[in-house]
Amino acid sequence: MTQKIIGIDVGTGGTRAVLVDEKGALLGSATHEHAPFASPQNGWAEQDPHDWWNACQKAIGKLLAQTGVSKSEIAAVGLAGQMHGAVLLDKDEEVLRPALIWCDQRSADECRVLNETVGEHRIVELTSNPALPNFTLTKLMWVRTHEPEIWSRFRSFLLPKDYVRLQLTGVRAIDVSDASGTLLLDVAHRRWSLEMVAATKLDPGCLPEVFESPDIVGRITASAAAATGLAEGTPVVAGAGDQAGGAIGMGIVKAGDVSATIGTSGVVFAATDQPFLDPKGRLHTFCHAIANRWHVMGVTQAAGLSLRWFRDTFGTIGTPAGDPYDSLSKEASTIPAGCDGVMWAPYLMGERTPHLDSDVRAALIGLAASHGRGHIIRAVLEGVAFSLKDSLTIFAQIGVPVNDIRLGGGGARSPLWRQIQADVYAQPVSLLAAEEGCAYGSAVLAGVGAHIWPSVDEACAQIVKIASVVNVDKTASDKLQQQYGLYRAIYPALKQIR
Repeated sequence: MTQKIIGIDVGTGGTRAVLVDEKGALLGSATHEHAPFASPQNGWAEQDPHDWWNACQKAIGKLLAQTGVSKSEIAAVGLAGQMHGAVLLDKDEEVLRPALIWCDQRSADECRVLNETVGEHRIVELTSNPALPNFTLTKLMWVRTHEPEIWSRFRSFLLPKDYVRLQLTGVRAIDVSDASGTLLLDVAHRRWSLEMVAATKLDPGCLPEVFESPDIVGRITASAAAATGLAEGTPVVAGAGDQAGGAIGMGIVKAGDVSATIGTSGVVFAATDQPFLDPKGRLHTFCHAIANRWHVMGVTQAAGLSLRWFRDTFGTIGTPAGDPYDSLSKEASTIPAGCDGVMWAPYLMGERTPHLDSDVRAALIGLAASHGRGHIIRAVLEGVAFSLKDSLTIFAQIGVPVNDIRLGGGGARSPLWRQIQADVYAQPVSLLAAEEGCAYGSAVLAGVGAHIWPSVDEACAQIVKIASVVNVDKTASDKLQQQYGLYRAIYPALKQIR
C-alpha cells in the first residue's frame, strides 16, 4: 500500500486540503471558503478562528470523499497558513475574541511604544525584524491596552494554522517560520527571545512550544478523527507559515534560490544559509522551514491587487465570457516597454518593502493626451515588477545571493507579466511544471516527518520540476532599467506632498 500525505493551508479566504502521494503527485484537492473577514473600523481585520476549524473539517471531508482514499493510507498531515494573526486563548484554551489577522493595521501606536521603550535597533538585534503593525506581538499589546477585560482572561496565543492544529491534536505548538512573524522569536538562534518577552511584560507561559517544520508535534485525537474522517493517531507535523510553505512547494530551499510570487500581494523570497539582516529593517528575516536555513523576504502590499483594482474600477474590453485578465493583458501587449513614460506606484494599501509606510498612497504618473488604456494597464504591470525589484536591489546591497528566480502566483500565468518580470529583474526567470501553493509545501513537510523523504532538500530535488525559462529581452530590459531609476524618485515625491 502506497503512503499518502495531506497538506492543509489555512488561508485568508478559505482552507485548502491536498492529497499527495510518495512520488509527489497531487491526487486531489478541496477547498472550503471562510466568511469574509470583518473590518469593524478602517484598517482593522478580524476573523473567527472557529470558522477556520469548520473549514478544515469540511475541506478534509471533501478531499477524502473526492479521492476515495482510505484514512489508513494517510501517513501524516502538514499545516501551513496565513502568518501574524493573533488568536487569544483563555485558561481552558477557548477563544477570547475574533483573531486580529495579518493585514490588521490598528497597532501603529504599539509599534511606537516598542521603538521608544525597547529601541528600534535593539528590536532588530533581538528578532531580526522591525516593529510593524502586521506582527503578532503588537496585536497582543493592542488588546492589552484597549480591551483590559479580555486581557485579564488571556493565558496564551496561537497563530491561525496552530489553532487548527490545537483542534486536531490538542497540542499548543508553533514552527520556527511562523514564529518568526510574531516579533517574539530570536530568529538567528531559532528560539523565543526571552528578553523581548520580558521587555513587553508578557508571561513566558503564553508562548506555544516552538519546533522545526518537519517535526511531528502531535497526533489526531479521537474527537478530531470523528470530525474530519482522519484516523486517530495520524501524525501531524509542525508545518510552516504560508510564505515558507509556498517556497518549499516551489523548491526554494538553498542559498541563491529566489521566488517572485504575485498574488493579491507580491513577495520576493530568498533562501539563505545564514540570517542576513537589513540594518534599515526593509526586509523580513525569518527562519526557513528547513533546519539551519533562513530566508529574507520583501513584500509589495498591492501587487495583483493593483490589476484587480483596475479591472473592478475601469472594466475590461472584450468577450464577457473570457478571462478578464487575458483581455487586460491583450490591451497592454500593444504598448512598448516603458509605456511611453507612464508609471504606476502600487501603493493602494501603503507599502512594506522598502518604505515601511502604511500611509503612502498609489500614483499614476506621466499621463498625456496621447496615452490610452493599454498604457495604464502595462504601467500597472511594470510598476508592480519595479516594486518587487526593490527587494532584489536590497538583496544586492546586503549580499544575498540570487542565482535562480522562479515565478509563482497569478503573475506567473500571464505571458506578458512573465516577460516584464524577466526584463525588469534583468535576469531569466523560471516557470514550474506545477505550482500548488503552500498546501503542497506543507504536504512535503509532512512527508519528511513521516520519513517518506529523508529531507526537504531531497524531496524538492525529486518532485519540483522546471517547465520553461523566460529569457531577457535586452532592448526592453535596457529601457526598463532607465524607467526603474525614474520610478525610484516617485516615493520621495509622494512623501513630500501628502
